[in-house]
Amino acid sequence: MSKHILYIAFHFPPIQISSGVHRSLAFSRYFAENGEHVTVLTADKKAYQHYDDKNENLVPSSVKVVHAFARDSARHFSIRKRYFGFLALPDRWQSWIFGAFFSGLKIILKQKQDVIISTYPIASAHIIGYLLHKITGTTWIADLRDPMLQKEYPESKANKKIFSWIERKLIKHCKHIILTSPGAVALYKERYPDVPSSVWQLFPNGYDEKLFSQAQANETHKNAKDICLVHSGTIYPLDRNPKHLFIAISKLKSEKPEIASRLHIVLRGSGHDHLFIPMIKECNIQDIVSLQPSLNYVEAINEMLSADALLLLQASSCNYQTPAKAYEYIRVQKPILALTDAEGDTADLIKQSNMAEIAPLNNSEMILESIIKLVYSIDNNCYQALPLEQIVKFSRQYQAEKLHNLILQL
Repeated sequence: MSKHILYIAFHFPPIQISSGVHRSLAFSRYFAENGEHVTVLTADKKAYQHYDDKNENLVPSSVKVVHAFARDSARHFSIRKRYFGFLALPDRWQSWIFGAFFSGLKIILKQKQDVIISTYPIASAHIIGYLLHKITGTTWIADLRDPMLQKEYPESKANKKIFSWIERKLIKHCKHIILTSPGAVALYKERYPDVPSSVWQLFPNGYDEKLFSQAQANETHKNAKDICLVHSGTIYPLDRNPKHLFIAISKLKSEKPEIASRLHIVLRGSGHDHLFIPMIKECNIQDIVSLQPSLNYVEAINEMLSADALLLLQASSCNYQTPAKAYEYIRVQKPILALTDAEGDTADLIKQSNMAEIAPLNNSEMILESIIKLVYSIDNNCYQALPLEQIVKFSRQYQAEKLHNLILQL
């Protein structure tokens, strides 16, 4: 008998920029393709700072989507760009809690949902999941993905307090709590030693083969000796700070001009161009590094497929997190310059590509050495990509099948 699944996800088409949308899209689509009745409860697109209506074409007609009232406190409830702090607890989209709760309650009373799945990183989604579970008794699964609470995150004491409250509700009421990296699972098992191991489930991120099937490389007419390195997606000023990368490129320009003159680095859809433009100018590398506007998902994959190599940035503070783009990079089968902690979960994943150069994000000398090695290895065809039959285990479809089986066992 088919299951009725209520999937609560803030990040869902037509939102643009966020990588979290791919996980929710792939999971909900897989469930629907396998005979389940799936309703996605998401936000009114007015709450999104960036969206592209074309992205709605990615959602199959078999997935029902309900857009509940939601607004962004920073944009809709501010006066002269200032707003009360309590309007951002647990996040700037707290208004979604009220809209989504009543919309979700109506769905459950009408369809008798078998399971609720709420997904992070918008904490409001878990409050909605908790309230609906509490009122209706419907089985609740939380796709936590990454740790909510860490030593230095969140910075706000008020946010830490409410995040702690949410975690306690998750622990008490969820049938399963899903995380995306082994380090995150280990962290929570240590934090909550009395919780049965069956509660914690590891479902990594991945690439979406459906999107790759729509994409194709765009071969541009460029100098055959040029090397284009692409970073696709948001660059967070703290956790993905490119400062030392820029310093390394500046040193490369002065010490190895013959290599620097061939290098073109594209930072696509950084989300913080205004912060990085002065840094690029200060290092005098405008001729090497360019900041480009965001693309829709398929166009972004096209660009990655066309690049000579791919760039990944991840600070050691995120050792328990693995960005979705890491899986997409492996699928693209191009060399990877991974600026991350060699001991973190991201490095462990990237190493499996057999095509990566790894250096700490905060060490310009080691970054410089890695860039030189990357160029040398590309010139001499030193890299050999994994065959697709080995890469499939990194797909979202592979993880969706596992989650589907978990739901069927409820």
